[in-house]
Amino acid sequence: MLISTKEIEVRYAETDQMGVVYHANYLVWMEVARTQIVKDLGFNYAHMEEEGVLSPVTDVQISYKKPLRYGQTATVKIWIEEYDGLRTTYGYEIYTEEQELAITAYSKHVCVQKDSFRPISIRRKFPDWHDAYEKAKKPESFED
Repeated sequence: MLISTKEIEVRYAETDQMGVVYHANYLVWMEVARTQIVKDLGFNYAHMEEEGVLSPVTDVQISYKKPLRYGQTATVKIWIEEYDGLRTTYGYEIYTEEQELAITAYSKHVCVQKDSFRPISIRRKFPDWHDAYEKAKKPESFED
């Protein structure tokens, strides 16, 4: 199972009136992490989009545990929780500088044709991606 990591410096503009990271910014950081895991697997989202394929979010869930503040560095960990050739679920954990768990999350995605938004099979359209995701995903017998 591949776990990719991305460090993100918390910027002032990402905080709210309480001085903590505004909740929606974690979604942006999750997107940055997805780009990283794709890159770590040797691929590029931009190339997929050039082929007329998009990967919209179909579901997202975030549990907030500890706040992050301006000037801190967040560590985002991402892995492929589930993958079936059509749908992908990514798992996330974001940690504070003290390595305290700040959030746990997942996002679900499906690849679609850009012009029609009809789902496509990654297995057929991008066999190299399919093989890499199969090898990198969390094993079914894996226990946390």
